[in-house]
Amino acid sequence: MARIEPRLLKGFRDYLPEVMIPRVRMLRKIGEVFERFGFEPLDTPAIEYADILMGKLGPEAEKLFYRFKDNGDRDVALRYELTVSLARVVAQYGTDLPRPFKRYQMGPVWRAEAPSVERGRFREFWQCDVDIVGTTSLMADAECLAIDNAVMQAVGVTNFVIRFNNRKLFRGLQQKLGLANDALMADVMRSVDKLDKIERAGVEKELAALVGVSEAQRNTVLEFLDLAKFQGSNSERISRLAQFLAGTTDGEKGCAELSEVLQNAQRMGVPDQHVSADATIVRGLDYYTGTVFETTLTDAPHFGSVMSGGRYDGLVGLFSGKDEPAVGISVGIDRLVTALGELKLLKSGKASAQVLVTVFDEGSTQYSLRIASELRSAGINAELYLDTPAKLGKQLKYAERKEIPFVVVAGPDEAASGEATLKNMLAKSQSRMTVDALAAAISSG
Repeated sequence: MARIEPRLLKGFRDYLPEVMIPRVRMLRKIGEVFERFGFEPLDTPAIEYADILMGKLGPEAEKLFYRFKDNGDRDVALRYELTVSLARVVAQYGTDLPRPFKRYQMGPVWRAEAPSVERGRFREFWQCDVDIVGTTSLMADAECLAIDNAVMQAVGVTNFVIRFNNRKLFRGLQQKLGLANDALMADVMRSVDKLDKIERAGVEKELAALVGVSEAQRNTVLEFLDLAKFQGSNSERISRLAQFLAGTTDGEKGCAELSEVLQNAQRMGVPDQHVSADATIVRGLDYYTGTVFETTLTDAPHFGSVMSGGRYDGLVGLFSGKDEPAVGISVGIDRLVTALGELKLLKSGKASAQVLVTVFDEGSTQYSLRIASELRSAGINAELYLDTPAKLGKQLKYAERKEIPFVVVAGPDEAASGEATLKNMLAKSQSRMTVDALAAAISSG
């Protein structure tokens, strides 16, 4: 058989242990946060019928779908994100699920977009979602902010901002502008969404290029932008926006919802310095109907949003035939891992084991096995060196290469006295102690 060249598709990658270990640790921390808020795990297939996924995310997103015919000539697609599959589950299992239904899901999604390793963008990447289905209560929206804050704290981020908005403000702005053309208003929103990238002058230039938007309407949009970026408290910013959109039904309602979400988030312990009511946040997905969220790292803004989401009260109804309210927020794991690595906030590691138990010789094997077993029973991740004829120097080099912090040496002398030598590979020190004392010494570092 001819040799096959080992290679990867562009935008995909292998996750070697030094990459997987910090990822798994982060996923565990995030999962603990989700469960602390009362969410249960759910999993769904990577592949769905294409009609399940298509037509919900907008034309730009659907250009990036991996869509194909399977061996049964069925029209299928890889999931682009996790929310549409959730909507299908809720509709399919109906009354079998409690309301509100609070679920979290962690898994890979696929998008055929231009990859960027530097920005943590890949064609296959993981998302971690929490969603609340079956309640219109804005406490659910506020809980998403609280979860966002708790996740950032859990992974060691202290400098971050959760920006949130309500899509009803844009409908209110459309009413104030008197724009009946929804497609034209979508173009206006896309320009507004670029404010942080192209600044006010760039937005003004894009608006001027839109056929059908008058100078007076452009000035109204720019006034809206200035209020959205008003350098005051969140409450004051929302109040000024409410005054600006007074007389528009959706605008007034959106501002009232923004205020309620903010108050509830504050009561849930989200610090003011970590939240910002920002009326320029649009979010690209077509199914958002109310609150939307985006989280950026203050010290690494070039990574964009690392946690985002919003309220989507109409999505489940596409499957069930009746509207069902829902809101959720998602962590972009690959982007967050890449950002935290750049910020030196990610604890690296090449080994799951805290300690390597060496095997001195054939006669000491039983003693080494006993030590490894007792350490594991004490909750210590202990790896036993399996190549018994190997010299001790080779075993120490193995621990060094894997960056295992401790090594237990248990030879005939130690076995005779019921002791072992514990080597600290980082401090380059060692001490002899009883086997019973090993677990406490390793745990204390």
